[in-house]
Amino acid sequence: QVQLVESGGGLVQPGGSLRLSCVASGFTLGSNALGWFRQAPGKEREGVACITDGDSRRLYADSVKGRFSISKDAVKNTMYLQMDSLEPEDTAVYYCATDVSSYGDHWYVSGLWSYWGQGTQVTVSS
Repeated sequence: QVQLVESGGGLVQPGGSLRLSCVASGFTLGSNALGWFRQAPGKEREGVACITDGDSRRLYADSVKGRFSISKDAVKNTMYLQMDSLEPEDTAVYYCATDVSSYGDHWYVSGLWSYWGQGTQVTVSS
Protein backbone atom coordinates (compact mmCIF):
# COMPACT_ATOMS: atom_id res chain seq x y z
CA GLN A 1 0.00 0.00 0.00
CA VAL A 2 1.45 3.32 -1.08
CA GLN A 3 1.73 5.86 1.73
CA LEU A 4 3.19 9.36 1.75
CA VAL A 5 3.71 11.37 4.94
CA GLU A 6 4.72 15.03 4.81
CA SER A 7 6.39 17.05 7.54
CA GLY A 8 8.30 20.29 7.96
CA GLY A 9 5.58 22.87 7.56
CA GLY A 10 5.13 25.80 9.91
CA LEU A 11 5.09 29.55 10.33
CA VAL A 12 7.94 31.52 8.78
CA GLN A 13 8.58 35.20 8.13
CA PRO A 14 8.78 36.58 4.59
CA GLY A 15 12.23 35.93 3.16
CA GLY A 16 12.70 32.87 5.33
CA SER A 17 13.22 29.22 4.42
CA LEU A 18 11.61 25.86 5.12
CA ARG A 19 12.36 22.33 4.01
CA LEU A 20 9.45 19.94 3.57
CA SER A 21 9.97 16.20 3.74
CA CYS A 22 7.82 13.39 2.38
CA VAL A 23 8.56 9.86 3.56
CA ALA A 24 7.33 7.16 1.20
CA SER A 25 6.36 3.59 2.03
CA GLY A 26 4.84 0.76 0.06
CA PHE A 27 7.01 1.53 -2.96
CA THR A 28 10.54 2.72 -3.75
CA LEU A 29 11.09 6.20 -5.13
CA GLY A 30 13.15 4.70 -7.93
CA SER A 31 11.97 5.98 -11.29
CA ASN A 32 8.49 7.07 -10.17
CA ALA A 33 7.36 10.59 -10.87
CA LEU A 34 7.41 12.69 -7.69
CA GLY A 35 5.59 15.96 -7.19
CA TRP A 36 4.85 18.73 -4.74
CA PHE A 37 1.56 20.60 -4.96
CA ARG A 38 -0.08 23.29 -2.87
CA GLN A 39 -3.56 24.55 -2.19
CA ALA A 40 -4.37 27.96 -0.77
CA PRO A 41 -7.81 28.74 0.71
CA GLY A 42 -10.38 29.22 -2.02
CA LYS A 43 -7.98 28.14 -4.76
CA GLU A 44 -7.40 24.99 -6.74
CA ARG A 45 -4.52 22.67 -5.97
CA GLU A 46 -1.57 23.62 -8.16
CA GLY A 47 1.68 21.98 -9.12
CA VAL A 48 4.80 23.47 -7.55
CA ALA A 49 7.62 21.13 -8.53
CA CYS A 50 8.13 17.73 -10.08
CA ILE A 51 10.78 15.09 -10.69
CA THR A 52 9.80 13.37 -13.92
CA ASP A 53 9.64 9.60 -14.28
CA GLY A 54 12.46 7.96 -16.18
CA ASP A 55 14.96 10.77 -16.74
CA SER A 56 14.35 12.54 -13.38
CA ARG A 57 14.21 16.07 -14.81
CA ARG A 58 13.27 18.79 -12.34
CA LEU A 59 10.32 20.96 -13.37
CA TYR A 60 9.01 24.01 -11.53
CA ALA A 61 6.06 26.35 -11.62
CA ASP A 62 7.07 29.83 -12.82
CA SER A 63 6.04 31.31 -9.46
CA VAL A 64 8.70 29.32 -7.56
CA LYS A 65 11.56 29.04 -10.07
CA GLY A 66 14.84 30.06 -8.50
CA ARG A 67 13.39 29.87 -4.98
CA PHE A 68 12.26 26.24 -4.53
CA SER A 69 14.20 23.05 -5.13
CA ILE A 70 12.87 19.48 -5.30
CA SER A 71 15.08 16.50 -4.49
CA LYS A 72 14.95 12.89 -3.41
CA ASP A 73 17.02 10.51 -1.29
CA ALA A 74 16.63 6.94 -2.51
CA VAL A 75 18.33 5.48 0.58
CA LYS A 76 15.87 7.19 2.92
CA ASN A 77 12.99 6.76 0.44
CA THR A 78 12.21 10.42 1.04
CA MET A 79 11.56 13.41 -1.19
CA TYR A 80 12.14 17.03 -0.22
CA LEU A 81 11.09 20.54 -1.13
CA GLN A 82 13.56 23.24 -0.13
CA MET A 83 11.78 26.58 -0.08
CA ASP A 84 13.83 29.79 0.11
CA SER A 85 12.91 33.47 -0.12
CA LEU A 86 9.39 32.63 0.96
CA GLU A 87 6.62 35.11 0.22
CA PRO A 88 3.16 35.53 1.78
CA GLU A 89 1.74 34.23 -1.51
CA ASP A 90 3.40 30.87 -0.78
CA THR A 91 1.02 30.30 2.14
CA ALA A 92 -0.87 27.07 1.49
CA VAL A 93 -1.22 23.44 2.43
CA TYR A 94 1.55 21.56 0.67
CA TYR A 95 1.09 17.99 -0.57
CA CYS A 96 3.51 15.44 -1.96
CA ALA A 97 2.37 13.04 -4.65
CA THR A 98 3.63 10.17 -6.74
CA ASP A 99 2.62 8.22 -9.81
CA VAL A 100 4.19 6.08 -12.50
CA SER A 101 4.08 9.05 -14.89
CA SER A 102 4.48 12.80 -14.52
CA TYR A 103 2.18 13.29 -17.52
CA GLY A 104 4.59 15.34 -19.61
CA ASP A 105 3.57 18.95 -20.12
CA HIS A 106 0.57 18.42 -17.81
CA TRP A 107 2.59 17.51 -14.69
CA TYR A 108 1.04 20.42 -12.79
CA VAL A 109 -2.52 19.06 -13.12
CA SER A 110 -3.26 17.60 -9.70
CA GLY A 111 -6.18 15.46 -10.87
CA LEU A 112 -3.86 13.25 -12.92
CA TRP A 113 -1.78 12.05 -9.96
CA SER A 114 -2.81 8.91 -8.07
CA TYR A 115 -1.15 8.92 -4.65
CA TRP A 116 -1.12 11.75 -2.12
CA GLY A 117 0.08 12.62 1.33
CA GLN A 118 -2.13 14.26 3.94
CA GLY A 119 -0.61 17.72 3.55
CA THR A 120 1.38 20.10 5.73
CA GLN A 121 0.53 23.75 6.38
CA VAL A 122 3.00 26.46 5.39
CA THR A 123 2.23 29.99 6.56
CA VAL A 124 4.41 32.94 5.52
CA SER A 125 3.64 35.97 7.62
CA SER A 126 5.32 38.66 9.67
